[in-house]
Formats: sequence, C-alpha cells, structure tokens
Amino acid sequence: MRCELLAIAVALALVGCEKKADKPAAPPPPAAPTVAADGTRSIPINVNDEGFDPAKITAKPGEKLELVFTRRTKSACGAQVKVADGPVKELAIGEPVTIAITAPPSGQIAFACGMDMMTGVVVVN
Repeated sequence: MRCELLAIAVALALVGCEKKADKPAAPPPPAAPTVAADGTRSIPINVNDEGFDPAKITAKPGEKLELVFTRRTKSACGAQVKVADGPVKELAIGEPVTIAITAPPSGQIAFACGMDMMTGVVVVN
C-alpha cells in the first residue's frame, strides 16, 4: 500500500513539473524611463498578449517624449503600432522601435496596434 501511494505521489509530481515546463516565460517588465540631456524622456513600452505595458503614460504640457515599443508576442495584433495620426510602424519581435512625440498643451495622445484592438494613451497633466 505504501509503495503504491509513493508511486502515485511521484507520478503526480512529474506531471506537475511537465506542465510548468510547457508554460511560456512571462515577458520582462518594461525598463524604467530615462531622461536625456536635452530633457527628452524615453519611455519603454512592452507589446505583449495583454496589450501595451504601460498602457497609460502621464506627461507635462510640451514635454518631449520618445515612446520605445518592443514587441514581445507573436500575436499578429502586436505586429504594428500607430501613434495619433502618424504612420503605422512595423514591430519585429524583440526589436525596439522609437517614436518621438511632443505632448500637447492639454488633452491626450492615443496609440494603438494596427488593428485598433490594443490601445494606450499619453495623458497630459
């Protein structure tokens, strides 16, 4: 009886290990924003299966920003990004794409994937 319980426990442990190995690793969190000598703030944004991370960015009126998008998903929805009325930019997996913007005096600037399913916003305070 004891041997049978031990065999069942070992089998369950092995099955549990296999499921963990099949699960993909979580994407790394976005890096911390940096500020260049000219005052331009660079904001890393991960594009993953859940959308943009971060999806909401705050800015000061007239602040110069570089939004640095890095695609971390194979999903077709994350293959492109568009900021405001700008052109659609292609996002290769793992390759950062920088889009420079200047925050308006008030309001917000929207960004979205090429299909408009994933969205984000730069909000001016």
